[in-house]
Amino acid sequence: MRLIRSAALAGAVALALSACGGGEDIEAEAPEPVAAEEAEFEAGSTMAELSEAGEMTIGTKFDQPGFGLRGLDETPDGFDVRIAQYIAAQLGIEADKIKWVESPSSQREDLIVNGDVDMVVATYTINDKRKERITFAGPYYVAGQQIMVKKDDSTISGPEDLKANPDVKICSVTGSTPAENIREYLASPDQLVTFEVYDDCVTQLENGQVQAVTTDNVILVGYVAENEGKFKLVGEQFTEEPYGIGIEKGDTAFCEFINESLEKAAEEGYYEEAWKETAGAYEGTEVPELPELEPCA
Repeated sequence: MRLIRSAALAGAVALALSACGGGEDIEAEAPEPVAAEEAEFEAGSTMAELSEAGEMTIGTKFDQPGFGLRGLDETPDGFDVRIAQYIAAQLGIEADKIKWVESPSSQREDLIVNGDVDMVVATYTINDKRKERITFAGPYYVAGQQIMVKKDDSTISGPEDLKANPDVKICSVTGSTPAENIREYLASPDQLVTFEVYDDCVTQLENGQVQAVTTDNVILVGYVAENEGKFKLVGEQFTEEPYGIGIEKGDTAFCEFINESLEKAAEEGYYEEAWKETAGAYEGTEVPELPELEPCA
């Protein structure tokens, strides 16, 4: 099971991302992975089936700046999307042959188990509960949970302030790791408000229906940047969230292939460039290194 010919980085497509702080446009040259022309895999493997089909279905978020955000052309872009495109390219699948499926946190495992997607790349924290239903490749990034409030709010400076302010409502999304993590800091369960997507949380924060939003810091940085002057992050990150790629449970060969593809993306410089041109275009982010990959089992 090996690639006879691997993908190389192609010439670029111009992309403009708006940076936080100064509000200036950052002109970035977006790398596009070239689909491998000759890819040979073990017969019957997921890789062989997808490669032969020449297309695949991938789940991602549509509402998260920097990681998975759907634009006016209905196509998502972000770091998750770029990572998924690279993996597809290693299978010989062109970017325009990928079908993107919106994957809210509460639906990700079901989409995989039901066979609605071939994999999910959607700020998907690896944890033991999820491993009961699916297999994770990766991690390809490690985030940390934080809190976002309105720019002029001084009530909450970190999760510890939530119990002292029982009237404060904090929002996250249904089925997410951040929603579960924040519960231990609450004065009562009623303080937590959940929606299917983070855009709804941001709208409720803007309208004053909730006073805080919590999720991973890199996602919140994107919302701060996209809503310049309205919001801010408070406190330090208080968790570690390793992002993995969800696939059908027990598909060890596909997991190993994905991990090999992640290592290759890092070696070729694609991983770093993809970060800089998506999530890394926002002020307050740093170029990560590919984390140590977990063994596939």
